[in-house]
Amino acid sequence: MTHLSVEMLAADAAEPITTAGHAQLGIAVLAGIAVIVLLITKFKLHAFLALIIGSLVLGAVAGAPLDKAITSFSAGLGTTVAGTGVLIALGAVLGRLLADSGGADQIVDTILAKASRKVMPWAMVLIAGIVGLPIFFEVGIVLLIPVVLLVAKRGNFSLMRIGIPALAGLSVMHGLIPPHPGPLVAIDAVGANLGVTLALGVVVAIPTMIIAGPVFSRYAARWVDIQPPENLVPERTSDDLEKRPGFGITVATVLLPVVMMLAKALVDIVVDNPEHTVQRIFDVVGSPLIALLTAVLVAMFTLGRAAGFTRGRIAATVEKSLGPIAGVLLIVGAGGGFKQTLVDAGVGQMILDISKGWNISTLLLAWLIAVTIRLATGSATVATISAAGLVAPLAAEMSTPHAALLVLAIGSGSLFFSHVNDAGFWLVKEYFGMNVGQTLKTWSVMETLISVVGIVCVLLLSLVL
Repeated sequence: MTHLSVEMLAADAAEPITTAGHAQLGIAVLAGIAVIVLLITKFKLHAFLALIIGSLVLGAVAGAPLDKAITSFSAGLGTTVAGTGVLIALGAVLGRLLADSGGADQIVDTILAKASRKVMPWAMVLIAGIVGLPIFFEVGIVLLIPVVLLVAKRGNFSLMRIGIPALAGLSVMHGLIPPHPGPLVAIDAVGANLGVTLALGVVVAIPTMIIAGPVFSRYAARWVDIQPPENLVPERTSDDLEKRPGFGITVATVLLPVVMMLAKALVDIVVDNPEHTVQRIFDVVGSPLIALLTAVLVAMFTLGRAAGFTRGRIAATVEKSLGPIAGVLLIVGAGGGFKQTLVDAGVGQMILDISKGWNISTLLLAWLIAVTIRLATGSATVATISAAGLVAPLAAEMSTPHAALLVLAIGSGSLFFSHVNDAGFWLVKEYFGMNVGQTLKTWSVMETLISVVGIVCVLLLSLVL
């Protein structure tokens, strides 16, 4: 296990924009984060604007000239959007094709048709895990809520027995598995290998989903025994389609980019020669951009055409998928700007200097930082981006597996105890027809379980890798 007592160099070595001492820099970091938290929670300002203002406050308190702080923020925003923006957009297109073609409903219906009453909660977490791979959390909820409500109603289940596994599957994928925005930004910030992070993320995700999903749902159903609200069962969009893609081809399309990226990671390990022809080919084939682009192009035929979509409708579906992610892209970009301001102000080197001699796991520190920011802001993405920027220098001399585990530690921390300052909290509350207390006892506890089980799995893996 990597500890902070190990001597390390900053990963983003650059000339600092300020000569402030550690005390002033520490105050600057706290001031910047406090401003972001205050603006988001108290004044309900959009996270994009809050991150810009927080970055400028950080630079100002650190004693950096304003023009240099602006340059650092702009450079970080541009780099982050360039590195992850295209991937987020491609993921959104794939998710929309999956939803509009009826592919997501086909996965759901096929698995549920073969699942007995006893295994229904396990079927729900499996569905959510598969559907949640390429789809943002909010989109996944909108897709799966009709299924959750219908299954609970027709099977006479407690809503929590069916709903918690579905929410757990979606949430774990959102926080730990690329190509979701948070993990992508963290991978970029700490310089982790995407394929290795994806592989280890799946290893961490499986036990985490099981414990926080089907297992915990037994207790959640006892604490909050509610039935599906009659007025909240919405219509499914695929019910209006004359045909939809088959189960096998739909699952294959969803898993295609995952297989391509994992294949690259495997070749990197087996061949381990950057000049070897096979490795060079897989470096291209398994790059996130090519993997997701390939999946989108394949999905246009395997999902869009299979559902009877014309070329015009496929084009409209692609166009419709990009609008809703504008806010996500802006928040992610601004988070990258905040991270770069932290780096250029010399915060990374300050952390290295202060942490010398500490006997605390780097992975645990990263998790605690993400937990703190998550509790304060309510945003998993803001927590991931900010924590990744703060601990990125600690990954400088980490091995490839440990850098990937650092990303997963941050992702786990970013999911800790969702409460009233998280939009997801209110989304779940309204869809499930619960009051605030019931939502805290179910959804919030589930999120905390995901976070704790996630970091425990990460720390256990760090002992053997």
